Amino acid sequence: MKKIKLEILGISYSQSQSGAYALIFGEEGQKRRLPIIIGSFEAQAIAIELEKMKPSRPLTHDLFKNFATSFNITVTEVVIYKFSEGIFYAKLYCFDGMRELEIDSRTSDAVAIAVRFQCPIYTYEDILDAAGIVMQEGDETLAPPREETSGEQDVPKTSPTKYGQMELKELEKKLMEAIDAEAYEKASIIRDEINRRKAGKK
Repeated sequence: MKKIKLEILGISYSQSQSGAYALIFGEEGQKRRLPIIIGSFEAQAIAIELEKMKPSRPLTHDLFKNFATSFNITVTEVVIYKFSEGIFYAKLYCFDGMRELEIDSRTSDAVAIAVRFQCPIYTYEDILDAAGIVMQEGDETLAPPREETSGEQDVPKTSPTKYGQMELKELEKKLMEAIDAEAYEKASIIRDEINRRKAGKK
């Protein structure tokens, strides 16, 4: 069965499940979207790597990568291979120089690892047919199927509004403080405000 390459288009707060996030994939070069609900911890792990933030200590997925590379193991690709009863299933394809191995994984963990190894993410046509959405002009709202969530962390009630009133230098200082304190969701909100300011000056 032919694999279809996906690209990560973004992560947003889920409107359908409290305390969760929507990870949005796009079919490369096409208008189809594959939204998946993930937990806040996994959303942080993916966003931190996408934003190139440097936590003061390795997160679980960083530890996985460090452990794997120490033994010359690389993750070559991730495949979302199954969609059943609203849940996605994924596999990591790993190579140690001699053997290629498949490792079953939650989709959210697989993606967090994929972005660290900078490897491609694929799925199949039947999964896109079952769970994909064709975006029309002006479409912004998605109601994604779910991915199992960790349920371990609540989404902070930090309002982006107060950061809108801060000077850029103060925001950059707050960003570093949030990263040092491992408050990554707060850090991502501050980073978004900084990026918005910088984009406005171009």
